[in-house]
Order: sequence, then structure tokens, then C-alpha cells
Amino acid sequence: MRGRSKNSARFLLKISADTKSTTRVYSRRMFGRILTIAGNAFREAVRDRVLYNLVLFVLLLTGVAVFIGELSGGQERKIIVDLGLSATLLFGAFIAIFVGVGLVYKEIERRTLYAILSKPVGRGEFLLGKYLGLSLTLLVNVTVMGVGVSLALVYVQRGWDPLIRGVWPAVFLIFIELMILTAVALLFSSFSSPALSALLTFSVFIIGHFSTDLKGLANSMGSAPARWFFAGLYYLLPNFSNYSVITSTAHGISPAGRSIFAAVAYAIVYVAALLAATTLIFSRRNLK
Repeated sequence: MRGRSKNSARFLLKISADTKSTTRVYSRRMFGRILTIAGNAFREAVRDRVLYNLVLFVLLLTGVAVFIGELSGGQERKIIVDLGLSATLLFGAFIAIFVGVGLVYKEIERRTLYAILSKPVGRGEFLLGKYLGLSLTLLVNVTVMGVGVSLALVYVQRGWDPLIRGVWPAVFLIFIELMILTAVALLFSSFSSPALSALLTFSVFIIGHFSTDLKGLANSMGSAPARWFFAGLYYLLPNFSNYSVITSTAHGISPAGRSIFAAVAYAIVYVAALLAATTLIFSRRNLK
């Protein structure tokens, strides 16, 4: 009996070790496939000249800084930060929307999606890889744009400017906001046309910046259904006002570490929910 018990225990331990090893190998291969798709998405964005706007942005911002110093009466630093960060958000939003809505559609149109899914690649892996690839593109964009703003401040000040320390937390929050917007674009693109997806995503971008007004509007409504409708929009749509620190940064007020942490935690939960919904919708979509 003791011999049988020992053999059974060894057998169970072997099965457990084999299961852990198989899971580890599968996870490694899955992450490898996701990273490969992400790298291809990033290279495709570069080939589409998405990143070429950076050079133009830096040159224009530096040129504007030269003339603003002559005309603004000592407000050139504030105007450069305000203008630069606003342009960073605007450029990034256009990239997130118009590239994001085409991530899935282009692959279907070119019929390359069928070749990808014929391999051991799940639809969720495909979507996550595309999302990470565009997020990397946006990261490069906002980083170079942040460098452009910093260089413009250095040029105007003829040296180090304390405002630069506040620029980079604002740039980071802009990037987090764009990651949410990319997930929204990917969600809409999983079930609608690129034109409609772009329109819906742009609407979410605009409404998200007035999220606090939605809550006030809901409280001011006399009708209960109207209150529920606007309150539902407030909680359902992303609250981009958490990431709007451009004006305060231009006045030399940096966002607090606690607010940055809360904004990142909110983005992680929201993006995870959006990607899960996108995967669910796309997995049920008939691609034939």
C-alpha cells in the first residue's frame, strides 16, 4: 500500500510539473505572437508616414517660439507650453482615431487577416498586438513632441527652464489618455465601418473632455429618465478631464503624484474592459 501511495504521489507531482511547464511554454509563445503583431503594426505605422509629422511639429514649434518672444510681452513660456501640449494632444488624437479605426479594417480589406488567423493566433492576440503596436507609435510621437516643447523653452530662456519639469508629467498623462482613445477606436472598428468608427470615437473624445458637465447636467434634469440617461453617459464614457492638465502646467502647476496614480489606475481598468469587449465582439464576427 505504501509503495502504491508513493507511486501515486510521484505520478501526480509529475503531472503537475508537466502542466506548469506546458502552461509556461504556451504563455511564452502567446506573448511572442502578440509582440510580433505589435512590431508589425508599429512598422506599418512608420511606413504610412504617421511619424513624419513630428519633424514638422518640432520645426514649427521652434519657429513659433522665436516670434512669440517678440510679441507676447513676457508670456512666451506659458504660450509655448499651452500651444505645444495642445498640439501634442491634437496630433495624438488624430493618429489614435484615424489609424486606430483602420487597424482591423485594413487587414480584412487586404485579406491578410485570414492568413494571420489561419496560424495558431487567436483573435484576442491579434487585437492586443495591434493595440500595443499603435500605443508604441503614440509613445514615440508624444515623446518627440515633448522634446520639442522642452527645446523651445530652453531656446526662449537661453538655458534651463523650470517649466520643463512640469511638461513631462503632462506629456505622460496625454499618452495615457491616447491609450484609452485607441482602445475606444479599436472597439468601434470591431463592428462598424472606418468612417462611422472615426465619427463615434471623435464624439467620445469630445464628450469625454466635458464629462464633469454631464454629471452636472444629469443632476439638473427634472425628468428621471433624462437624469438616468446623462448619469449613464457620465459613468460609461471615459472621463478625459482627469488628464486635462495643460492649462495648469502652463501656469507652472504640476499634477500631484496621487492624481497621476489614480489616472493610470483608471486607464488600466477602462482599457482592460474595452479590450475584453472588443475581443468578445470580434470573436463572434463572421469574417467570411
